[in-house]
Formats: sequence, C-alpha cells, structure tokens
Amino acid sequence: MGNTNFNTEIINLEPSLTRYAYSLTSNMEDAKDLVQETYFKALYNQDKFDEQTNIKAWMYTIMKNTFINDYRRRVKKQAIFNKDVQEFVLTSRPAEANPESDYNFRELTAMVNSLEPEFRIPFQMHDSGYKYQEIADELGLHLGTVKSRIHFSRQKLMEKIKK
Repeated sequence: MGNTNFNTEIINLEPSLTRYAYSLTSNMEDAKDLVQETYFKALYNQDKFDEQTNIKAWMYTIMKNTFINDYRRRVKKQAIFNKDVQEFVLTSRPAEANPESDYNFRELTAMVNSLEPEFRIPFQMHDSGYKYQEIADELGLHLGTVKSRIHFSRQKLMEKIKK
C-alpha cells in the first residue's frame, strides 16, 4: 500500500476511531488524545502494516492496546501514591519551615540514622531516588537483597514511629 493511500485510509477512519475512543474513555478530551496517540503509533509503525490486514481492525487494535497500557500505567501510579500515611511521612520533606515540622523531620532523620548500616544505606539511597537495580549495582548486592533490606527498614521505622 502506498504512503498516500495508507494516510488517506487512516484519515477516513477518524470518525469511527473517535467514537471507539470515546466508548473506552467516556471523556471527549481523553478520546481525542487517544485518537491522536493511535495515529502517531500507526504512522510510526506503518512499515509493520501488512497489506492483507484489515486496516480498520489494525487501527482499533493499536487504540485498544494504547488505552490498556495507559490505564495500567495510571493504576500503577495511583497505587504508588496511595501508600500508608506513615510511609508517606517517612519519605516526605517538610513543605514549609516551621519549628514543629523541623523537629519532626530531625526526629525522623535520627530514626533513619539509628538503623544498622546494611539497612540504612539502601534505604537512604532509595529515598534519594536511586532505583533498586542501581542500588544493587552500587553496593554489589543482589536485587532481592536490596528490596528486602528496604522493606525491613520501612518496617523498623514504622515500629519506631508507633512508639
């Protein structure tokens, strides 16, 4: 299929793609974004399109997969931010400088510093933004060991906070 013929075919699908996107998102702005993302992926992967394939079905599949991947990404992002309140307190910094927040932050910092070095160092690196694999590489540990130590550090800190 020629380049112009391919472009014409996918442009003609816009009304049906928009309706399908709206049925997935239930929001017209999100539907328009999904259609745009679908067009981008279709044009980017045009060389992978088989002329024997139904172009409408191919576009619908791209759209459906894009929607599912975005949905999973959003759910995962929400799960990260819906953690326990105490865990949030451990990883947050005082938003404003006031004596009470400064005291609480110093108290939390002292608790973290009281951990044994094999637990404290991976925890502090993770808190600073290092990924698990980066911590494992830096400290010469297995990935599972790093995850376990960070998990146990959190548990120990939560116990200290409860006291």
